[in-house]
Amino acid sequence: MNAIITRLEQDKSLMETWFAHLHRTPELSMQEERTAAFIADTLHSFPGVEVVTGIGGHGIVASITSGKGDKAIGLRADFDALPIEEVTDLPWKSQIPGRAHLCGHDGHTAMLLGAAQYLSETRNFNGTVRMIFQPGEETMQGGPAMIADGLFERFPVDAVFGMHNMPGLEKGKLYFTEGDTMAAVDNWEVEITGKGGHGAFPELAIDPVVAGASLVMALQSVVARNVAPAHSAVVTVGAFQAGHAGNVIAQSAVLRLSIRTTTPQDRAMVLDRIRRLVASQCESLGCSAEIRKGQPGAVLTNDPEETRKAVAIARAAFGPDHVIDKGPTYLGSEDFAFMLQKRKGTYCFLGNGDTKFVHHPEYVFDPEILPIGAAYWVALTEATLR
Repeated sequence: MNAIITRLEQDKSLMETWFAHLHRTPELSMQEERTAAFIADTLHSFPGVEVVTGIGGHGIVASITSGKGDKAIGLRADFDALPIEEVTDLPWKSQIPGRAHLCGHDGHTAMLLGAAQYLSETRNFNGTVRMIFQPGEETMQGGPAMIADGLFERFPVDAVFGMHNMPGLEKGKLYFTEGDTMAAVDNWEVEITGKGGHGAFPELAIDPVVAGASLVMALQSVVARNVAPAHSAVVTVGAFQAGHAGNVIAQSAVLRLSIRTTTPQDRAMVLDRIRRLVASQCESLGCSAEIRKGQPGAVLTNDPEETRKAVAIARAAFGPDHVIDKGPTYLGSEDFAFMLQKRKGTYCFLGNGDTKFVHHPEYVFDPEILPIGAAYWVALTEATLR
């Protein structure tokens, strides 16, 4: 393993170059045309890599085969950005206003590219490794789209693996958790329609902002007074948009909700409670409401056996002090959950150190962890495909 780490440390500057390019040119979920082209072009520069593009939109699968083994594994990285204005002074800061890689997907992609280059040149394994570069993770669309486009039928694998950087966890350490690890998510948009008018004559209008504000406060009761304290759930109103001027009563208001639950029973109850509150709060204030539902997510459940195998491989590669086998669980969501419903596997976290949390305007992916993530992918491949 020392040779792997040494080699990937030497490749760190190249991974940093890929990472910086991706960070400067972010594209939103399911719109990642230039990003996908850059990834594909980079993969084509590696020897003997079979690259297939356009899977489920902009998805890419790069396959490397060595020896005569018939076993195959999948390694997945995501590459979409977020609609957030980055607030940093980094030399690789986003060049696109209002869009930024503030979740580290650019780092994930750079790590998997680093592993792909190494594996294409060394081929110290027997079987096939498939690098899955996935769009649209933030909106829960990319994983289901690739699966629907025949991901696992066209590119068979025996197991599939994912990884995400995580602020607040010790930098460079790997964290594994058996079983349920991340929450299901429902992304809903609620449009409240009232009657627009002049701000000085509220009696001639019906204010959707007041109805929206009332709904925001009512939604705070959903988890606090309906979900058992021993369970985990959250309802977040991440956006509230209405009007453009202080002296105008808007015709409509839009609320965007992120609803996260960890059991099917809680999910059904929470969604039903939200529907009732939307209807009752808006009706009581003379407004109408429409709910528009995005792609729902699923609970991410790691296969216990595959998780234990990955832990053993990581410990052999990095040493026991750098691997935690009772890692954290989060109410964050991941559409890698859908891949784990189709194939066994596991999803781990790579510590990003003491930084702002993902989705924060000042979040910073630490490039120092690039060789570690790439080395994990290499070690997993070489040990699984002996």
